[in-house]
Amino acid sequence: MNKFTLTGRLRSIRYALEGLLLMFKTQHNAWIHLLAIAVVILAGFYYEITATHWAIITLTIISVWVAETLNTAFEYLCDVTNPEFHPLVKKAKDISAGAVLISALGAVIIGLIIFLPYT
Repeated sequence: MNKFTLTGRLRSIRYALEGLLLMFKTQHNAWIHLLAIAVVILAGFYYEITATHWAIITLTIISVWVAETLNTAFEYLCDVTNPEFHPLVKKAKDISAGAVLISALGAVIIGLIIFLPYT
């Protein structure tokens, strides 16, 4: 078992940040999510939403990012395990992308529930 070290934890954070940077460099949908987040945050400040609404928005944003990052990682793993086209790999990737879509649609619904009363 590896011993706990501060430098090991710092390396772990660096690797995680490298992974996020790779996602932003390679995944166009990540930029769309980032733009949507910027709009939502600006709307939150504009409408002066409650702390509870901020908490819900924050959790919603996190859920979309988690889905997107896991989908990206899953796609890379699929490509490594089977670089040639395979119908089952396609299905797996499509299902993984569907999880992101579910999360994003859920975020839209939550956004509407929160922001419509302010308009």
